[in-house]
Amino acid sequence: MGIQDIIEGKRQWRAHMARVKALPPDYQIVYKEMQRYLFKVGPVDLADGPLLPEIVDFFEEGAAASKGVLELIGDDVAAFCDGLIEGSPTYADIYQESISGKPGTAGK
Repeated sequence: MGIQDIIEGKRQWRAHMARVKALPPDYQIVYKEMQRYLFKVGPVDLADGPLLPEIVDFFEEGAAASKGVLELIGDDVAAFCDGLIEGSPTYADIYQESISGKPGTAGK
């Protein structure tokens, strides 16, 4: 990864966060909670994948339709996030696989 890649990544992240800041306040709060949750348990490709921008797209459409954020996702933010990442490999899955080997086989 070169310096240009890092600069471009920062530029894209800032543009993404500008879109989030343009959302209504309730949408911003829920997005930040979703982001926090996904960064803790989310899929391996979260930073490079399309999930976060797709959430912002979904929220922008909901805000344009004058819907409340909880009308879109329901009352349980974590359950909604779990539904989004269902079937995607997570860091927790990778860790679980690394420790679930048979006893005595580590390091061989």
